[in-house]
Amino acid sequence: MHPFDETFFQQPTVEIARALLGALLVRALPEGRLVGRIVEAEAYLYDDPACHGVRALPDGGTIHKRTRRNAAMFGPPGHAYVYFTYGNHFMFNVVTGPAGLPEAVLIRALEPLEGREIMEHNRRMRSTTPRPQWLTNGPGKLARAFAIDRALDGHDLAAPPLQLFRGGPVTEIVTTTRIGISRATDCPYRVYEKGNPWVSRK
Repeated sequence: MHPFDETFFQQPTVEIARALLGALLVRALPEGRLVGRIVEAEAYLYDDPACHGVRALPDGGTIHKRTRRNAAMFGPPGHAYVYFTYGNHFMFNVVTGPAGLPEAVLIRALEPLEGREIMEHNRRMRSTTPRPQWLTNGPGKLARAFAIDRALDGHDLAAPPLQLFRGGPVTEIVTTTRIGISRATDCPYRVYEKGNPWVSRK
């Protein structure tokens, strides 16, 4: 497995989201190693009303607002930004903007490659479920399957216990609008691998 170098994160965030499709997420746990292939991602930009580091102004403009919750999003790139939402789910993001600029890519779905039994245990799922893709076909699901929580917020993704590696090619990429948000819903910042059954929503 080959890690991403610093030049990878010098690309625009939307391009990074596309380039992360097919990449491998590796999680080291006492029970064993987990490996998942990224098949769906969403970009969030510094001037994006849906971005956690951005606050909308009455005149239609925006400002950046750093808080304890979103501090990791302000960089440096190549680190994890993990937040808790809906009172139930952790969400895992890859920070992509230069230090001081809040940009990140939300990882929305993974295709399990290794350690599936451990993922099922973490998700309290049975291996005989009629819809096995439910294991990691959503951001909250994959975070639970990979035991990702706020303890990993700000973690350098080049180092254990959570690492990001280059993966294989993606056959075809679909670009569409983001889902699960109420602001800037028309931005085409969501990408996924066409035909992959682990994508959260086609």
